[in-house]
Amino acid sequence: MAAEGGGKEMNEIKTQFTTREGLYKLLSHSEYSRPNRVPFNSQGSNPVKVSFVNVNDQSGNGDRICFNVGRELYFYIYKGVRKAADLSKPIDKRIYKGTQPTCHDFNHLTATADSVSLLVGFSAGQVQLIDPIKKETSKLFNEERLIDKSRVTCVKWVPGSESLFLVAHSSGNMYLYNVEHTCGTTAPHYQLLKQGENFAVHTCKSKSTRNPLLKWTVGEGALNEFAFSPDGKFLACVSQDGFLRVFNFDSVELHGTMKSYFGGLLCVCWSPDGKYIVTGGEDDLVTVWSFVDCRVIARGQGHKSWVSVVAFDPNTTSVEEADPMEFSGSDEDFQELISFGRDRANSTQSRLSKRNSTDSRPVSVTYRFGSVGQDTQLCLWDLTEDILFPHQPLSRTRTHTNVMNATSPPSGSGGLNPGSNGNSITTPSNSIPPPLPRSNSLPHSAVSNTGSKSSVDSAIASGVSKFATLSLHDRKERHDKDHKRNHSMGHISSKSSDKLNLVTKNKTDPAKTLGTPLCPRMEDVPLLEPLICKKIAHERLTVLIFLEDCIVTACQEGFICTWARPGKVVSFNP
Repeated sequence: MAAEGGGKEMNEIKTQFTTREGLYKLLSHSEYSRPNRVPFNSQGSNPVKVSFVNVNDQSGNGDRICFNVGRELYFYIYKGVRKAADLSKPIDKRIYKGTQPTCHDFNHLTATADSVSLLVGFSAGQVQLIDPIKKETSKLFNEERLIDKSRVTCVKWVPGSESLFLVAHSSGNMYLYNVEHTCGTTAPHYQLLKQGENFAVHTCKSKSTRNPLLKWTVGEGALNEFAFSPDGKFLACVSQDGFLRVFNFDSVELHGTMKSYFGGLLCVCWSPDGKYIVTGGEDDLVTVWSFVDCRVIARGQGHKSWVSVVAFDPNTTSVEEADPMEFSGSDEDFQELISFGRDRANSTQSRLSKRNSTDSRPVSVTYRFGSVGQDTQLCLWDLTEDILFPHQPLSRTRTHTNVMNATSPPSGSGGLNPGSNGNSITTPSNSIPPPLPRSNSLPHSAVSNTGSKSSVDSAIASGVSKFATLSLHDRKERHDKDHKRNHSMGHISSKSSDKLNLVTKNKTDPAKTLGTPLCPRMEDVPLLEPLICKKIAHERLTVLIFLEDCIVTACQEGFICTWARPGKVVSFNP
């Protein structure tokens, strides 16, 4: 399934690979790195990360790339498959002392040819807002490390907002900031807003509005990554305790949870329509989780070490109409499906939920996603109809697929109402009636021990009115993170601290989760095999991004590689 040919190919770096779409080819001229092109000695340094933004440049070359290597941060024009990279002319280059950049994110909403807003997180806990075009350092957040002293693991602008951003730390805490507000000169004091099973959310208690607006404490150990759903309403967080937790971001309610086979979860992503979440981690697996059904629907085995990045490919996710006369949706539904592209599918999720809750499935969907890992391998995977809907008549399913009725949504997990999910567990294995997706879909009133949505909204409105307004109306492009640990809670008042300690003591015993809907046994869910599994670097891989005409990968040596999609190779004019 993986390498073609003999044994020596196992250690050979691949420069091309073929899938059903055709040949993907590494473009050596489009490699980005430090200007000297010397491999970076990566021992003990933070992972190389890459961020893209399009500044709508009139020249038609509006793509910009940012990447960190060690203490350095670079900002270049990204020429992709069109022209060779010119590393001698970075638009901006910064070298930091005493701390290293760990992650970064552009605000796509405000980007222009003259100005971009770039957030950069650091190993010592600070977050910097810079404009690499104007060469300005706008603001530094958590400058005195009074909010959190631990490494920033993930930073994202809240979708649809020009001023709100979310920051996760290795302490396990996550904070919501507003770029317009200061962080104050003293350590913040917090007031409990909401708590549930293994999570709590606090507002910042102060006379004048200050950062952070909210503090999330989720699970145990580092919060390794978070990602906003395509419509910006939900936040998926993966933590070192091995749990995926999915929250409604505005109402701060837990939608569902999943546990890794073992070890921590390191990465997470959403399908373009928001229906599926894929995670990767220290169990060397990729795990596919249904957002609607709140259950594991497949695992993928192909990596030989930890999986560091997972990502869906919206350009290769395909939709086929089995019979034009049978398509039950509107033309708009169908066009929306096939034009996932880079656009956010704001209403796709609800429309697909409606379509897929019927027994007739005239539209055939195949999702493509990829993963890279510390084993230096790139894997591509297809999520097909027989996995997504294993109980359709005439579908060729494995015998063990029929055990999946036992892996219904986690009825006793994460504060979800056992009643609502319990109904699904009795579903016969040979059919999925229409109520199944709906019963586990978006009835957030079913969340127990967390109060009603209206009370939460009013609490947020009274505590941080500006956040409530922005989060409810400006949720077009949300990206967030979630993960927290008790050791940075010294800044909380003793009363709040006691409540937080209560939250984290209810920890789930990993040994008791195996074989439950939270973490099905390997034989209880379909096992995916990768379409391709290729060694493409000498050092561990840290980046995987799917663009319209190429795939971008990066390794810890500091080399950012561009792989042209089939038919997209052009001759270079250096």
